[in-house]
Amino acid sequence: MTYKEIVKNEEVNELLKKGNENLGILGFTDHSQIHCAMVARRAGYILKKFGYDAHDVEIVKIAGYMHDIGNAINRSHHAEYGSILAYDILKNTDLSLKDQVAIVSAIGHHDESTGGATDPISAALIIADKTDVRRDRVREKPKASFDKHDRVNYAVTESKLKINTEKNVIALNLQIDTKICTMYEYFDIFLGRMMMCRGAAEILGATFKLTANGAKVL
Repeated sequence: MTYKEIVKNEEVNELLKKGNENLGILGFTDHSQIHCAMVARRAGYILKKFGYDAHDVEIVKIAGYMHDIGNAINRSHHAEYGSILAYDILKNTDLSLKDQVAIVSAIGHHDESTGGATDPISAALIIADKTDVRRDRVREKPKASFDKHDRVNYAVTESKLKINTEKNVIALNLQIDTKICTMYEYFDIFLGRMMMCRGAAEILGATFKLTANGAKVL
């Protein structure tokens, strides 16, 4: 099983589609295949930058693409549900048992309410997922109906993740339109996620830094 194969897997894609539909009804931002593919690519990029081999890069990309399938069951504990669903799918592939377990463990630990990084695979997945902050994650709806999660994502006019392997720094640089949401509102939503990224960066032997509108925040 490869990343190219998992993105074409009918069962995985149907779960992602249903999960994203569920979250749309419940008022959440985009958690579609677009988000999952972006997380997969970013997670692979992170591990590659830190010198991990092609095998680990492939495994984290698979985990990244599958990480939100649990939303098809329920948003609450979606990481744990996703882990169980992923194992049921992966056990029928040619992936080694060790790789299957690494993937389901990373998926099961990616939510900030119950999880945290425990190894490089889960660390890269967490950072890739939590740093996907962008305006086009907001679903099409009247701006008057935006909730705080919509405003926080819509307010981000620019988002760049930079990795400096010489200094062992992972930096998320944001430009935020404070006319759309205040800095207080932004960090009320995202501080826990950014702290989770800091812990994940430590697993990779790095420091996580966050700047907003040019000012260092974390």
